[in-house]
Amino acid sequence: MFRISRLHEVLHPLSRGRFEGWARSCGADKHSKGFGSWQQMVTMIYGHLSGARSLREIETGFNSQFAHHYHLGCRLVRRSTLAEANARRDIEVFAQTANALMAQTHRALRKEVRPLLYLLDSTPISLMGPGFDDWAQVGRTRHTQGLKLHVMYEARQAVPVWQRITAPNVNDLTAGMTAPVQAGATYVFDKGYCDYNWWLSLQQRDARFVTRFKHNASLKVIDERPIPAEDQTIILADQTVSFANRHPGGGRYNHYKQPLRRVFVAREGDQSPLVLATNDMTRSAAEIARLYKDRWQIELFFKWLKQHLRIKRFLGRSENAVRIQILCALISYLLVALYRNTHAKTRGMKDVLVELRATLFQRPDLDIARYRRRRERLHEWKITQPALFA
Repeated sequence: MFRISRLHEVLHPLSRGRFEGWARSCGADKHSKGFGSWQQMVTMIYGHLSGARSLREIETGFNSQFAHHYHLGCRLVRRSTLAEANARRDIEVFAQTANALMAQTHRALRKEVRPLLYLLDSTPISLMGPGFDDWAQVGRTRHTQGLKLHVMYEARQAVPVWQRITAPNVNDLTAGMTAPVQAGATYVFDKGYCDYNWWLSLQQRDARFVTRFKHNASLKVIDERPIPAEDQTIILADQTVSFANRHPGGGRYNHYKQPLRRVFVAREGDQSPLVLATNDMTRSAAEIARLYKDRWQIELFFKWLKQHLRIKRFLGRSENAVRIQILCALISYLLVALYRNTHAKTRGMKDVLVELRATLFQRPDLDIARYRRRRERLHEWKITQPALFA
């Protein structure tokens, strides 16, 4: 299909009709005067993909390519209009777009990958200074002020599949319990998601999990599982265990009565071993250890998002503007992932983003046409001037 620019091609997975339907249902464009939700989102995506550091840079860069605006469904943008829209427009339309695009990306990529491995974690978004101090809450440890981004990340496909933005004092477990659960998948998370009854709900929905026991977990050993000789330098012990205390810490009743596995994994130096918990009774202990090691991928995703898209320096200081910018960063990441899957599977996300950043308003079909013309001229020269190629 004809694409007027690479940005137009990147935006192709977004259905404008569905987006405008969500905008109408949310009332997002109720009082807009020519600057609707669609143009706001396209402009914000342009800001993320181009690496613009301010509203002025977005305005100057986007308006310099006015010949492409019609095909993008946009018009000239003023930075004051964009700033006001970010501060006032309902974020729900952007949240619905991010969630729908996550589902679409997941469907498009999961055909190629089995089994599914989900990583669950959160990252703080630090917001301090004038404008932020008026509304940004302080985390439970009082070390962080701002917001918290919770994400479920599919490790094999390297895409987020669920998101939630909360205040920093919201417990990881509280947010994580609202995430969808898929039968047959494996979920990996850290000790921040330690709730035995939630683990039981994962087990009951035919899902597997890999996490860590807390140091004070009261357990009784049912049996010792054999460890292959080649894994004995990594795996110190592999046990089948059950909970010995039905009221851990004097808290809620623990309904988890099925056996679990406790795997002791050696760490470098004099560090104490990792004590992993899992309900997966079929994988080897070494594979369980590798699955937990894969949890680092979601940390790399958060680092990539903060380094290469704009969620460290914000264009507005209201909570609404910050949330919209975070959601548009997730949408931008997903669009780049889909573009990479279609056009550059063998290349890394950073390389694809760098190329897009340099050619956002370049026509993709022109590159193909130029390449074909070069090949045709070369073929003609080989026929008419064979001495050149002797």
